[in-house]
Amino acid sequence: MQQYLLSLLIFIPLIAAIVVLFVPSVFQRSFRMITLSASILQAIIFTIILSSSSADASFIIKEQTTWFSIDIGSWGILKAEYFVLLDGLNVSLVALSIGVMLIATIASWKETKNQKGYYALLLILNTAIVGSFTALDFLLFYLFFEFMLLPMFFLIGIWGGPRREYASIKFFLYTLLGSIFILIALIALYISVHDPSAVPGKLVHSFNLLTMADPKNYISNSILDPNNLWMVGPLSARTWIFLLIFFGFAIKLPMVPVHTWLPDAHVEASTPISVILAALLLKIGGYGILRIAYPILPDAAVELSWIVATFGVISIIYGALNALASKDLKRLIAYSSVSHMGFVILGISSVTSEGVTGAIYQMFSHGIISAMLFLIAGVLYDRTHDRIINNYSGLASRMPAYFVMVLVAFFASLGLPGFSGFIAEIMVFLGAFRSASANGLIHESFAIIATSGLVLGAAYYLWTIQRMFFGPFDLKGIASKSELYDLTPREYILLLPLAFSALAFGIFPQLILNWINPFAQQFIEAVLSKGASLTSNL
Repeated sequence: MQQYLLSLLIFIPLIAAIVVLFVPSVFQRSFRMITLSASILQAIIFTIILSSSSADASFIIKEQTTWFSIDIGSWGILKAEYFVLLDGLNVSLVALSIGVMLIATIASWKETKNQKGYYALLLILNTAIVGSFTALDFLLFYLFFEFMLLPMFFLIGIWGGPRREYASIKFFLYTLLGSIFILIALIALYISVHDPSAVPGKLVHSFNLLTMADPKNYISNSILDPNNLWMVGPLSARTWIFLLIFFGFAIKLPMVPVHTWLPDAHVEASTPISVILAALLLKIGGYGILRIAYPILPDAAVELSWIVATFGVISIIYGALNALASKDLKRLIAYSSVSHMGFVILGISSVTSEGVTGAIYQMFSHGIISAMLFLIAGVLYDRTHDRIINNYSGLASRMPAYFVMVLVAFFASLGLPGFSGFIAEIMVFLGAFRSASANGLIHESFAIIATSGLVLGAAYYLWTIQRMFFGPFDLKGIASKSELYDLTPREYILLLPLAFSALAFGIFPQLILNWINPFAQQFIEAVLSKGASLTSNL
């Protein structure tokens, strides 16, 4: 069974979803227990995998076999693989996925509307997320990536707020547009790349991401041949394909200006779905850029680093300014996510070990903190059914334990030293500053401008604390003042592990950095060496 542990990790939730669908609806309580059991079993399997692995290895565990192979005559052979792998890039994100899905399941405990459909979709979404983070065959990755779309569409559209149909359709259309961009790139890569080791003397087209990342495997005179570039207008075909992949994943991240679906989706989604959306689905965007865009097209990535950095800085500032202006608590948290994902883009664009490590750490850290932030918003909304910040005052006197959790989440998100957010952001800044002298891809001014995002982050969080928690107690226009009780035991179970994790990974960052650092070093060396040898052709 050892060699199939990663497949079990991916597909146990899907098996559980099938069980949920076949269990009669009269046994509604069993649906959440099945979902919880699947998440716990995932955690056990993941622990077993890590306990027998070394952080300095090139990968932790992998499974690779031919999925299907079709002879298409003169075009050669179409080959796809079932290739999944756990390494320094995705180990922290898979750990985050398992933990967040477990918390989202517990947060859904009081869900009463169509429980069979809700928990089945939650389990399918779990498989799609973990599968996307682990797939190293582009076609396999794309299938998992697409499978995330429908469950989230229905989870927002059926179990969301008053404007749930609008928010779910907007989410669907934006994400579908990104998927189309990525699909075009996938097809272009497929017709341009062959696997020379597969069938001697026969042209074998491969979706293997490692094969696509090797410049030697491009078919001579193909559309993406780095030695004989096809020009499409002012740019090469390789540059256009990089832009398609980058913007396809930037929509999921999301990056300004393709971010407008996120605030609406968060405001209308239920609390557990907002937690999954912020903590996990956004990270697929950053992960895809790191796993696919930069390794496969390093020449275009190096050439366009300053453009990527510009979008990152704009996202940091624009997201923070919108958070500062937001009156709705969930909308404020949503725009803060846009701002914090800008740090991921900035770190990647630096193409330095510090910047890339910081970007990966930021995705992990933001996953923990954003999950806590949306749970906090959900706690208040469950009691008052109101999210308008100015309608609250003096909550610290009535909900002291809740106030402490808010302080932890807000301070962790704004990057206070001692929390995981500080470690991530300081490494991104170090990478951005060092990039000018190390590889000359981006200027120090990008890092200097981005620091204003920290100042704005402190402003909107501290101002929110001042308005909601200090001063005389008051709930403007809210009738249910008697329902404003402090945290329940179930809410402690949800919030305490996240608060502890944000603090623990801030004090002991090596718990994660030991896994990330070896990958970051290999990533930088590969991108810079390939990029330098190919850039002269652009």
